Amino acid sequence: MSNRVPVGLSNKHVHLSQKDINILFGEGHELTSIKDLGQPGQFACDEKVDLVGPKRTIKGVRVLGPARGESQVEISLSDGFTLGIPDVPVKGSGSLVGTPGIKLVGPKGEVELEQGVIEAARHIHMNPKEAAEFGVKDKDMVKVKAEGERGLVFENVLIRVHDSFALEFHVDVEEGNAAMIQNKQMLEVIK
Repeated sequence: MSNRVPVGLSNKHVHLSQKDINILFGEGHELTSIKDLGQPGQFACDEKVDLVGPKRTIKGVRVLGPARGESQVEISLSDGFTLGIPDVPVKGSGSLVGTPGIKLVGPKGEVELEQGVIEAARHIHMNPKEAAEFGVKDKDMVKVKAEGERGLVFENVLIRVHDSFALEFHVDVEEGNAAMIQNKQMLEVIK
């Protein structure tokens, strides 16, 4: 059994509900895939939006598809300071209750989200067979070790198990840069 997992670095991005897609890009708009992502059915879109915070705007933030039930904005700690949202909570994807809101601006309209801005918690996607091989279950917490010149151990890594998931460690690009890791690099999972 291997205890290694490939890295998927995550930059700031937006997940949109179909309702918000219609406002931002026009009624009935379908997201345009430009690149498949590591998770089956997930893709980077041609569409981009501007994030308007209390302090500044970050222009041209990539939308990821497909459409979701609720819009969500995933940013890094530095992005939060840039926007003027210094206390962005670290949360699992979809855990939006109590999170700050933000204004999204698209080519056809604007949406004021009342909540939905998070710093995504570090996590590993895996299917049930992989979870059994690693000896973990959904919502377990593990550590992930990155070796090398700037090696470190990522603490508090959430395990997410679902039939549709492919094995991949998601960490934001700032954290990845701190350890000098790259997409597809194999890291060690420590229980």
